[in-house]
Amino acid sequence: MPDKHRAPDLEAAGSWAKKYTVASRVLMEAVLRPYGLGGMQWYVLTLLEANGPLGQRELTSMLELERATLSGIVGALTRKELVEQVADTHDKRQKVLHLTTAGTALLRTVPDPIELITTVAFDGMDHADIDTAHRVLRHATQRLNDYRKEALS
Repeated sequence: MPDKHRAPDLEAAGSWAKKYTVASRVLMEAVLRPYGLGGMQWYVLTLLEANGPLGQRELTSMLELERATLSGIVGALTRKELVEQVADTHDKRQKVLHLTTAGTALLRTVPDPIELITTVAFDGMDHADIDTAHRVLRHATQRLNDYRKEALS
């Protein structure tokens, strides 16, 4: 049975985690908007830059997105000529994404929003506190994901 005396503390932690997520997303979108990018578009571009060509299935898994959601993102990036889709040489039904020269050039001009968010949010904080927050949120997230997989499948 949950400890009812701790519920407000846990509720506050969840509330602050949500507020941090929202504030991070808002700042990320504000940084990327002048470059014509959304947050997930930026993630796709940076994953392609870091890993080379990737299949859409791989990206779906890496980003934990629905296929339809990624298709919309890829469509927008393709229209902007930042990414090109080519048929997979092993399975013609699958698409492999390549970063274009324009995509690479754009990434070189865009400030890294994650670096900015991390610097602004955590500059001057004690590293032990940051490590504790990281560990607690990682474990809590894993427990929720495990629960969802086991109990709701």
